[in-house]
Amino acid sequence: MSESKVALVVGAQGVIGRNLIVHLGALGDWEVIGLSRRGGESSGRVRHIAVDLLDAPQARERLGGLSEVTHIFYAAYQDRPSWAELVPPNRAMLVNVVEAVEPVAGGLRHISLMQGYKVYGAHLGPFKTPARETDAGHMPPEFNVDQQDFLEQRQRGKAWSWSAIRPAVVGGFALGNPMNLAMVIAVYASISKELGLPLRFPGKPGAYDKLLEMTDAGLLAKATVWAATDPRCANQAFNINNGDLFRWSELWPKIARWFELETVPPLPMSLNVVMADKEPLWRSMIEKHGLRETPYKDVSSWGFGDFVFSWDYDLFADGSKARRFGFHEYVETEAMLLGLFEDLRRRRIIP
Repeated sequence: MSESKVALVVGAQGVIGRNLIVHLGALGDWEVIGLSRRGGESSGRVRHIAVDLLDAPQARERLGGLSEVTHIFYAAYQDRPSWAELVPPNRAMLVNVVEAVEPVAGGLRHISLMQGYKVYGAHLGPFKTPARETDAGHMPPEFNVDQQDFLEQRQRGKAWSWSAIRPAVVGGFALGNPMNLAMVIAVYASISKELGLPLRFPGKPGAYDKLLEMTDAGLLAKATVWAATDPRCANQAFNINNGDLFRWSELWPKIARWFELETVPPLPMSLNVVMADKEPLWRSMIEKHGLRETPYKDVSSWGFGDFVFSWDYDLFADGSKARRFGFHEYVETEAMLLGLFEDLRRRRIIP
């Protein structure tokens, strides 16, 4: 008889957490507990707990009875205006989860930490590419590094192991997520079409022609569970990406064609500024096209779009370590994005 597997998915309503829960559910041999501030609707082998992980007493109260947990998948994130301000809340949430669950979960086997290319300084400016898991660190502050340091220290002498998963920009479905590039592009394109405008690339000069990569949320879910359950991956970090590279100059016209829009030369502009007054238009589009009632704030991650479109330098990492350890799946980025747009249309999020 196989051992029981109970996953605690922290950040269950984000792009990464939602897709991870779907994947775990499809595997059929996992019980899943999802944590988020909003909670969720429990069904089948999945139940949800609403908890504010920045409230340590509440975390202890609501998580202190989860003695059955065998795997913690940490994918929660709190946004803040500056890199330094990101550190305290994001480290505190991880600490509060581990300090509430680890002492009572006698069968805990693994803690998976979701990170990103900020570990390599990708958010600071041009960095060494392809980035590798063995690359030297950079000057703090950086919450991903602080979180990993906490796990490494906590794990010493313990029976459980950890893994650090480092995706590129993640593509997947979720509403109200501060880091959802597919949604940014889809809503920007839909509003452009509604206004009778072509689809202009809004990024910095130079960003249009640089090499980038993305990570499909479904692929990421598979890799995350693989790393958490394969003994060879214990106490290791892995870059996880789709396996292909692209330039916006090649992909942007294909995106425009999907939305039946023309492309014209790029025009640098802040989406956070130019899209700030578009909520009334969005509400009128919902009524006109019979769309699902989705608040503008839940579909507009404009600050994140500005961040990604500002990369006037190559941004990609070497994913070969995961392949050497046994993970061989890949996804074509163009197909991923067009598939996500189709999914948003099918859900009646965009016209």
